[in-house]
Amino acid sequence: MIAVVQRVAESSVAVDGDVVGSISSGLMVLLGVAKDDDEKDADYLAEKIANLRIFEDLKGKMNNSLIDISGEMLIISQFTLLGDCRKGRRPSFINAAGHELANSLYEYFIEKVSQKGIKTQKGVFGAMMDVSLVNSGPVTLIVESKQA
Repeated sequence: MIAVVQRVAESSVAVDGDVVGSISSGLMVLLGVAKDDDEKDADYLAEKIANLRIFEDLKGKMNNSLIDISGEMLIISQFTLLGDCRKGRRPSFINAAGHELANSLYEYFIEKVSQKGIKTQKGVFGAMMDVSLVNSGPVTLIVESKQA
């Protein structure tokens, strides 16, 4: 699994003009699932992202996690994160998980994050979505469940 994690002041996702998920201060996570991923990958990412110390403490140092600040998480599925652009001009998605596995692990990841007491919102799996955010910092990280 791969996640693009952005620290945000606010973020929302809309489908056909209707907002289906929105958060205030927290993290907006774009989540991609590979064909060889399983629940262990989702467990790892949920734990890692929820506990990343990327929020400022009283001294202005990045020492607090999303849990520490009682922040929110907006989670959006994005299979294009698995696009391999090394050859040719068209990305290859051969390593992306199929619809059933990807949706199952996406929902599993959301559940694992929610179990940590984090308020979660989500996009609509497989839909064309419009994502808005105000990146705070900016802080943007890529987190992967497997070593490259």
